[in-house]
Amino acid sequence: MVADRISCGLMADTTSLSEAKRKVLGLLKRLGPATAQDIASRAGTTDVAARQHLGALEEAGLVRPSPRPPAGRGRPSVEWSLTDRAGALFPDHHAELAVGLIDAIRVSGGEAGLMRIVEVRARDQVNLYRRLAGAGASLKQRVEALAEQRTAEGYMAEVVPESPGCYLLIEHHCPICDAARACTGLCRAELEVFRETLGDDVEVERTKHLLTDDDRCVYRVRQR
Repeated sequence: MVADRISCGLMADTTSLSEAKRKVLGLLKRLGPATAQDIASRAGTTDVAARQHLGALEEAGLVRPSPRPPAGRGRPSVEWSLTDRAGALFPDHHAELAVGLIDAIRVSGGEAGLMRIVEVRARDQVNLYRRLAGAGASLKQRVEALAEQRTAEGYMAEVVPESPGCYLLIEHHCPICDAARACTGLCRAELEVFRETLGDDVEVERTKHLLTDDDRCVYRVRQR
């Protein structure tokens, strides 16, 4: 039965949720936006129970409601969908894909071909980061803009003042760690990206590096 299978595919970190709530998440993943009545029918439960589960999942930030326009002259109903946070509960094999692509590029184009692709990516990053920093920004504003964007990309970055005219850019997480291990050129390019982004009046030094067994990546950024 569908109700017995809908929790399949969820990752282990949903074990704090009840089986019924995991079934609701699984259903929404398969059905897309759905009403409480749709979920109750497919899960083999009551409308009231489905609404209770959805309310608890909404409090946890895993689902969100939105109005569904009525098909006829009736009142609009509410349909539910997964949030981005809920998406993280399902298996994600981007890391394996990235490493596989790196290996394939290396085989087909050699190390030089792989580095050309890394360089193209680095140029795109510099262009984006410079636009976000804005012309005429102070060093503090530039570093903070960079940290904000890196956080949006999954690096959990923050800026810590170290001394006048000197800041630490700390990245607490590396979302491309597996790819960086497969292609160390990504990390070399990252340091150059930061240097080009922050400008010729700035020195950027990497003081901690995940790939050398540190617990995070840290960059010291100081005014020349």
